[in-house]
Amino acid sequence: MPTVVALPTDTTTLTVGRSAELFLDSLGNPNTIRGYSTAVGKTADQLGDRRPLASVADDEVGETLEALWGRAAVGTWNARRAAVGSWLSWCRERGQAPAVPGWAKRLATPDSETRVRSRLAIDRLVARREVAIREKTLYRMLYETAARADEVLGLNIEDLDLAGRRAPVKAKGARAKIRRRGQTREDVVLETVYWDAGTARLLPRLLKGRTRGPVFLTHRRAGPGKVLGARDVCPDTGLARLSYGQARGLLDAHTALRGSGTGWDPHEFRHSALTHLGEAGASLLLLMAKSRHKKPENVRRYFKPSDQALAEVTSLLAPGDSRR
Repeated sequence: MPTVVALPTDTTTLTVGRSAELFLDSLGNPNTIRGYSTAVGKTADQLGDRRPLASVADDEVGETLEALWGRAAVGTWNARRAAVGSWLSWCRERGQAPAVPGWAKRLATPDSETRVRSRLAIDRLVARREVAIREKTLYRMLYETAARADEVLGLNIEDLDLAGRRAPVKAKGARAKIRRRGQTREDVVLETVYWDAGTARLLPRLLKGRTRGPVFLTHRRAGPGKVLGARDVCPDTGLARLSYGQARGLLDAHTALRGSGTGWDPHEFRHSALTHLGEAGASLLLLMAKSRHKKPENVRRYFKPSDQALAEVTSLLAPGDSRR
């Protein structure tokens, strides 16, 4: 619960630094305090913490934000601007205080920088002899399902409909069937992902007759200090589920050309799949169904047509006698 803080009766004598301290003291959530402390503290220092707050002009606030975070990433700028805005708004409710000027606007988040890999590059990665069957299956499944890595890594053998080439997954932000704490996988509405022949050929080789437990396993048992749920351990072998961090490290090792950390990201399979489907003429509704997005603008971020696809569609605008 937020702390009730009394401001001085004469707010015209309240200094920038003291107002910042009182604002942060009024916040009840430790995480919010940590998040706001950097923005509010640095802004107060830059403005002059001993100055009367009422003497600060709106433009000074904007110039300070620009000086501190004008070259920062969009997310950082927006977060710092929002924190300073909350501080000054809180002060204005209790007396005279400046505001973030209109010209220091919140910036729109740019499109994702996740790269799209060609079908040929993905096929070559899966076909490489040094890539183990576990990784081959994972990479092909991520691409064919266009699912998030956590969703695929969270699959158990019991979830798989091998004949129908589909499986239910607990999606990002999955809606709860009932409202209660400590929800399990069965307490949320599951969504279905679909794969095709590539994954269907690899799965039996990966499973080797196993009928239960995680689809993707590590090669070792969980350490004695690590607590795992029953669903995350193979009941027959005792091996633990492959984690996202482990999967990302394996993919990086297979694809890095300029040292560790320069390889592919698991999310690139999802971007690539949706882009390739869009280039092949899949409708927006089908792309939304495949990606399981609810808003068209979210799908648009994933669709990044190649130069070749753009050149081909542009050729449709050529004069009738010169079309390729």
